[in-house]
Amino acid sequence: MAKIKFTREEALAFHLEPTPGKWEVQATVPMTTQRDLSLAYSPGVAIPCEDIAANPELAYDYTNKGNLVAVISNGTAVLGLGNLGALGSKPVMEGKSVLFKRFADVNSIDIELDTEDPEEFIKAVRLMAPTFGGINLEDIKAPECFIIEQRLKEECDIPVFHDDQHGTAVICAAGLINALHLSGKKIEDVKIVLNGAGAAGIACLELIKSMGAKHDNCIMCDTKGVIYQGRTEGMNQWKSAHAAVTDARTLEDAMKDADVFLGVSAKGAVTQDMVRSMAENPVIFAMANPDPEITPEEAHEVRPDAIVATGRSDYPNQVNNVLGFPYLFRGALDIHARAINDEMKIACAEALAAIAREDVPDEVGLAYGKQLAFGRDYIIPTPFDPRLIHRIPPAVAQAGMDTGAARRPIIDMEAYEETLRGRMDSTAPILRSINNRARQAQARMIFAEGDDPRVLRAAVMYQRNGLGKALVVGREDDVRKKLEEAGLGDAVRELEVVNAGNTPHLETYKDFLYKRLQRRGRDLKDIHRLAARDRHVFASLMLAHGHAEGLVTGATRKSAHVLERINTVFDADAQHGAVGVTALLLKGRIVLISDTLVHEWPESHDLATIAERAAGVARHLGMEPRVAFVSFSTFGYPVSERAQKMHMAPQVLDERGVDFEYEGEMTVDVALNAKAQEAYPFQRLTGPANILVVPARHSASISVKLMQEMAGATVIGPILAGIDQSIQICSTNMTANDILNMAVLAACKVG
Repeated sequence: MAKIKFTREEALAFHLEPTPGKWEVQATVPMTTQRDLSLAYSPGVAIPCEDIAANPELAYDYTNKGNLVAVISNGTAVLGLGNLGALGSKPVMEGKSVLFKRFADVNSIDIELDTEDPEEFIKAVRLMAPTFGGINLEDIKAPECFIIEQRLKEECDIPVFHDDQHGTAVICAAGLINALHLSGKKIEDVKIVLNGAGAAGIACLELIKSMGAKHDNCIMCDTKGVIYQGRTEGMNQWKSAHAAVTDARTLEDAMKDADVFLGVSAKGAVTQDMVRSMAENPVIFAMANPDPEITPEEAHEVRPDAIVATGRSDYPNQVNNVLGFPYLFRGALDIHARAINDEMKIACAEALAAIAREDVPDEVGLAYGKQLAFGRDYIIPTPFDPRLIHRIPPAVAQAGMDTGAARRPIIDMEAYEETLRGRMDSTAPILRSINNRARQAQARMIFAEGDDPRVLRAAVMYQRNGLGKALVVGREDDVRKKLEEAGLGDAVRELEVVNAGNTPHLETYKDFLYKRLQRRGRDLKDIHRLAARDRHVFASLMLAHGHAEGLVTGATRKSAHVLERINTVFDADAQHGAVGVTALLLKGRIVLISDTLVHEWPESHDLATIAERAAGVARHLGMEPRVAFVSFSTFGYPVSERAQKMHMAPQVLDERGVDFEYEGEMTVDVALNAKAQEAYPFQRLTGPANILVVPARHSASISVKLMQEMAGATVIGPILAGIDQSIQICSTNMTANDILNMAVLAACKVG
C-alpha cells in the first residue's frame, strides 16, 4: 500500500479550515423561544439542580456527564516530540477528542494544564472531576504519570485511564493472545522480553502478568540493560516491581530462547542476530513509533516463522490504541463505572482477539482492498471493523458489572448491543472504503482545469495521498505560477502537465473526433478548435484513448456546458441512459438523489432507468439500495397527472424484474421515516429509503441545494453514472477537498 504523504502546509490547512481546531460544541435542545430559555436556564434549570444536589446519581440523567470524557495533558511527553508544554499538546488532545467521537460516539473535551508539578496537576483534575463521566490522561512523562494516575484513581469516583500506558497494553495483550494461539504456546509457559521501561512498557508487563504470565519468565530491559534483582543503577519503584531473578545482563542475553519480544523503545534496538537467537515461532511486537525496533522485513529475513506486529499502519498487525480507549470508555460510561479495572481491560483484549479469529466482514475487506483472514499477518482487528462498536463495550460493561465497578448495571445486553450499532456514523465506513479502493486502483487521473488553484490543490493531494498519478491539463508556466502562489511550488515536479502542445496524440484525437462529429455540422476547423483549445474535450479524448483511467472536470464551468462538451466524445446523454446521482451526507446518514444532471423531465421509463443507475451507484458505495419514487402524493392521493409518472415508474421496474427494493410514489417523509412507513403496512421497503428518485432535474437541484445551505449536508456529486468511462463532473462551488472526493469516486469507477 502506498505511503500517505502530506506537506507542512496541508497539515496546517487541515487544522485551520473551515474553522480553527478540530471540534465545536452544539446544543442538543431547542433554544429558539422564551419558553426554551426558561427551561434551559433560569428558572426551569433549578429543578434538576435541586434533584442532583439531593441525589448526585441523577447527574447521569439530567446532564451530559454520562457521555463526557476529559482528555487531559500537561504536554510533557507529546507523541515522540518530547516536552512541548501544555499549549503545544493541544492539537493532539483535540485529535484524541475527535477520535472518541468518531469511533464510539463519546463526547470529549480537551484540557491542557500548564504545570509540571504532579501535586498541582492532581489537585486540578480532582477538582474538575465531577463534570465528567471519565478522565483520559495523555502524553504525561514517566515517572510522574504513574504517581498522577495512581493518586487520581484513589481520589476520584470515575474512571481515570492513562492511555499511553493501558491503551497500548490492552491492544498488545489482544495481539499476544492470538499470536500465542497461532504458535501453540501458553501464556504461563512463555519467556517474555520487554524493552522500554517507560509508561507503556510497564503497563504491558503488568497486564500480561495479570493474564497469567509468570514473574520470572518476564525480563524487562531499559537503556542500561536488564532490570534484575539487586540492580541499583537507574532504578525506581515501578521498575523494581518487575526486577527478575536472571543471569542476563543485556538485551542480547535476554533474547536468547525468548518466545516473545515486546518493544516500546527505539528504532533499531533489536538486531537480526537477536531475532535469530529466539525460540521457535517467536512473537515480535516492535511497537516503537514512528520506526519499529526491527522492521518486519528484517525479522522475517532471518526468522520466516516469526509473527510480527508494529505500531505502523503500513505493516500488517498494527498495535493501534484507537482499537481500545474509545470502546473501553463507551462500556465504562454506559454502566456509570467507578473505575476501569484490570478485568475490564482484559475483557477488552479478549473481545478484540475473538473478533480477529472470526470471518472478516466483506466491507472490511473492501475498505482495505484485500481479503483479511486470521493468521500470522492478521492477529489484531483493523480500526475500521464495524463489529468493534457493538462487541467490545458490552464485554467491558459485563466485566465492570461482574467486578462491582458498575453504578448502574445494564439489564438487557441484547438491546444494549442494538443501541451501540445505531450510534455509529454509517457514512464513515463508506468514505473509508472508497478511499482505500482508490488507493488500490492507482488510477491515472486527468484534472481538466489546470488553471484553477482548487483543482491544482486537489491534484497534488490525489498524488501525495498515494491514490495514483495526477495529470493536469494546462500550460506549464501557468500551472507552476499557480502552485507557487498556493504554497505548493515543490509539487511542480510531481504532477504531469498535459496539453495539445505537448501530446504526441493530437492528430489521432482529431481523426476520432471528426468521425464522430462530421455529420453533426462540424468541419475540420471546428474539430481543431475543440480538440486543441477546449480542455473538457481534450481531457475526454485522452480518456477515450486509454491515456488515463479517470477524468474530473466542471469546477470552473456550469455542469450543462461541461456535459455538452463531454458529449462530443462520449454518449453521455439521456438517450443513452446517462444519469446524475448526488450523495447527501448528514448526521451519519447517506441518501442518494437522482437525476441531478442529465434528465430534465423524465417519463416513467426514464425514471425506472434512473432508479437502476442509482442502485448501481449505491452498491458501488457499499450500500444495499432502497429506492423511493418521491412526489407530493403518497400511493395515488392526492390525485394529480403530474404525479402519475411517479406512480407508473415502480410498475416499469416490476416488468424489468430488478434485484433491489423500490416503492412509490410517496412523500419524502414517508420515504425516509420508518415510523411514517408503518401507516402503510402494504409498502415494500424494509426500512428508510436511501435513494430518492425525484420527478425532474429542477426538483433534484432544489432539494440538494436546500439541504446543503439550510442543513449543512455534505454533498458529493453529481456522480455521472451509465457511461462506459469514469468521468465525474464537479460543481463550481466545490472546495479542493470536494474535488479530491470526486477524483476518488472516478478512481473507484463509481457509476
